[in-house]
Amino acid sequence: MGSQADLARALSFDAVATQYAAVRPGYPPALFDALEELAGRALTGADVLDCGAGTGIATRLLRERGADVVAMEPGAGMASQLRRAEPAVPLVRGEGNQLPFASGSFDVITYAQAWHWTDPARSVPEALRVLRPHGVLALWWNQADSRVDWVKAEDDRLAPFTRGYPTTVAELFTSFPVRVTTREITWSRRITVEEHIGNLGTHSHFVVMDPEERAELLGANRAVLARLFPDGELDEPYRCGLTVVRPAGARE
Repeated sequence: MGSQADLARALSFDAVATQYAAVRPGYPPALFDALEELAGRALTGADVLDCGAGTGIATRLLRERGADVVAMEPGAGMASQLRRAEPAVPLVRGEGNQLPFASGSFDVITYAQAWHWTDPARSVPEALRVLRPHGVLALWWNQADSRVDWVKAEDDRLAPFTRGYPTTVAELFTSFPVRVTTREITWSRRITVEEHIGNLGTHSHFVVMDPEERAELLGANRAVLARLFPDGELDEPYRCGLTVVRPAGARE
């Protein structure tokens, strides 16, 4: 995590930025409700830094909650998609291990599907530096809900080729003067089988795969899903894990 190889893999998303913007899932309103509850403040009027903002999926939803958002994204292709989708949002090229902002600049720092690309030994102190005294760091990931039978079967088929998101991150903060709270939100979205396959194809392990191997693997998975969902649609279920980190000396 946070190595040069990880950085290269993170930047690989530039190759699929248009597809990413089209098929990646968003986040449910309940996630932002939980963030406000655990942060002890509304997002309306908050100065928010959305790190690893990608194509702006979380950026847009944070703005819809009334936050004043600055987006930060290292990849040129992803940043181009974000600029197209959210032209009014200030956009900075940078990464979480070395935040290009003054100390005490933000009320909330968010990482949506992006924290695992950082080195916590560097990114945690940087977040604490850039946060205001009352501020919080919020990390979240959508993970496919493998309690659903077809998702579990798909995970098993693809497991040799994939790398999942962290299931817990609280232990990463034990050496820092912070308090950590967590929440899980379950939700789903109704999409087509083709959109689901397209979503899978934007995950880094597939992006960096040999194109022929990727096409063969995703094609075989498509054939299984076509038999399971002959009408061409499915409910794509998620468990969205939220971690909120507050400096230990901050007021509730």
